[in-house]
Amino acid sequence: MTAAIFRSAREEDLADIVALLVDDPLGATRESGDGELAPYIEAFREIDADPNNLVVVAEDEGRVVGCLQVTFIANLSFEGGRRALIEAVRVADSHQGRGLGRAIMEHAVELAKGRGCRMVQLTSNKQRPDAIKFYERLGFQRTHEGFKLYL
Repeated sequence: MTAAIFRSAREEDLADIVALLVDDPLGATRESGDGELAPYIEAFREIDADPNNLVVVAEDEGRVVGCLQVTFIANLSFEGGRRALIEAVRVADSHQGRGLGRAIMEHAVELAKGRGCRMVQLTSNKQRPDAIKFYERLGFQRTHEGFKLYL
């Protein structure tokens, strides 16, 4: 496993985070790789100001090599049990296959436990069969059909 550390993202990490998101076949179709960070900065500031949102980065030798976002959600179902939603998971190609993906996901699960969450949920695009297998190896189960309505 890599010697990466996990920490909360800072605004100065955004260029590296966006580069990770763009350096992906699906991400390249929905992210702006033109270097314009203004929309990401605005979103990050909103996320950072919300105590129920967190962007986590994996840093290895001073370089951001992984990221994910966790949103902690109050819920009426499951007897009012909180849940965590994980999104925007990405590990640099240079660090894949070294245990970093597993480690950052385990870190996110521990954060969820620390917030009293009763479940962690995520979605993965059907075009990502390797990612789906990865999440299943981590113990995630396919329990629902997901729906999205793009606006």
